[in-house]
Amino acid sequence: MPRLEANLQFMFNEHDVLDRYDAAAKAGFKGVELQSPYSIPVEQIVERLERNKLQHVIINMPMNDPDTGHGNIPLRPDRTDLYKERVAQGVEYAKALGCIGVNVGVGPLPDGLGADEAYATLVSNLRHVATELEAVGVKALIEAINTRDQPGFFIHTTKQTRKLIEDAGHSNLHIQYDFYHMQIMEGDLAPTVKENLNQIAHIQLADTPGRNEPGTGEINYNYLLPYLDEIGYRGWVGCEYRPKNGTTQGLGWANQWLK
Repeated sequence: MPRLEANLQFMFNEHDVLDRYDAAAKAGFKGVELQSPYSIPVEQIVERLERNKLQHVIINMPMNDPDTGHGNIPLRPDRTDLYKERVAQGVEYAKALGCIGVNVGVGPLPDGLGADEAYATLVSNLRHVATELEAVGVKALIEAINTRDQPGFFIHTTKQTRKLIEDAGHSNLHIQYDFYHMQIMEGDLAPTVKENLNQIAHIQLADTPGRNEPGTGEINYNYLLPYLDEIGYRGWVGCEYRPKNGTTQGLGWANQWLK
């Protein structure tokens, strides 16, 4: 049975961030994820996790460039020192929250930077973050993002992600596979997940078009979610979608999985 968890950046936005942990547990979720927890003292989040018996599955590394606002400092050779500072912050939060993994980030190719230099910088930085996360028992996750929502995103297919992991050559690098992004970029979701199951450590979902809950678009989650069981996926499935008409009102699709 797929283990669904709630993305609190997208879901339960009717509540303040900390109260979303309570709301997710009340709705039946046993796990949560939050891209950017860094404005909240970690002790306050831990208190909500313990109160609600929740697993904090993943967070994202804080990779926004302070000058441009783009989340691409892993690609920039002139931001290596800042990158390492941000990694240290992410590792601290991931360890304290008991995360299973961290989305380490890639971002769009910076203006004026050649693709080869950006790629070499990314490979080096991934080795660093994978090592730092491994030291606290957390997986480093790489997510390909569609270029319709985020034009110029540097890693945008499963094939690119696998090559990046191979080139970095670190055992603590894994795929974060997002059905929504990959339906837009490559389709063929079920075979792709099966072929890459040995590298996939986390899965996310949303429907397309619209990035709303399953059942509002073209992706057949009534097939895909049971299929994950069939092929032996044992990780979490993060619900990273924008509720169309309120989070709780739109959870009917998930009732069978939240029992």
